[in-house]
Amino acid sequence: MKVSLFVTCVVDQMFPQVGVAAVQVLRQQGVDVGFNPDQTCCGQPAFNTGYREEARTVALHMIDVFERDLEFADYIVAPSGSCTAMVRKFYAELFEGEEQILSRVQKIAGRMYELSEFLVDVLGIHDVGTNHRDPSSGVVHRVTYHDCCHLLRELGVARQPRLLIQSVRGSELIEMDKAESCCGFGGTFSVKYPEISSAIGDEKIASIERSGADTVVACDSSCLMQIAGLASRRGLTIRCMHLAEFLAEPKTE
Repeated sequence: MKVSLFVTCVVDQMFPQVGVAAVQVLRQQGVDVGFNPDQTCCGQPAFNTGYREEARTVALHMIDVFERDLEFADYIVAPSGSCTAMVRKFYAELFEGEEQILSRVQKIAGRMYELSEFLVDVLGIHDVGTNHRDPSSGVVHRVTYHDCCHLLRELGVARQPRLLIQSVRGSELIEMDKAESCCGFGGTFSVKYPEISSAIGDEKIASIERSGADTVVACDSSCLMQIAGLASRRGLTIRCMHLAEFLAEPKTE
């Protein structure tokens, strides 16, 4: 099976290790991963801020790039629920009434998946073979999961990442209360309304602390950036990891 990786602009510019980890996880499952360097952004930042024409320009470029990629790839996979939701849910709104473009959108949207969704629902894999167990110490990592807003609310993905986390040896999934609550990032929302963003984020940090977890995992790097920043300000040592990084950690036995 062949996939084309949409790495997303946030991962490309700020968290390249997440893209590398996503490729590693996919290749470990026997997937042939391709990457088109012509890709840029899905257009979500401009779309959410109200710049529809600018968003259309970026989105049309993405359609051009991945339409070509689907001539050799079976699927498009992204390590991001929000970017996947943009293509699958909001491109239809962005190009409403433009049937020719919408037919191209449907071709791409129907074959695009977020990473955990692809592993579980397309490949049928619940266990990627990751082992965090340290034979010398016997320490078990206590891991909690944050439900990213777009992934949960727009794509309905909640079960898949949890199945993958639960399969990792040497780790225990501990559900935090209010796991589905927003972290407060919201893209440009955090810039326009920093006080509200921080207040929402503080509630998320409190939920993580109450869980007793030493690691928080999520499927969007933007959420993890928000959580990690707030945790750092509080002097917390909790690890913030993208699911791809968590699954790609090297085996220790």
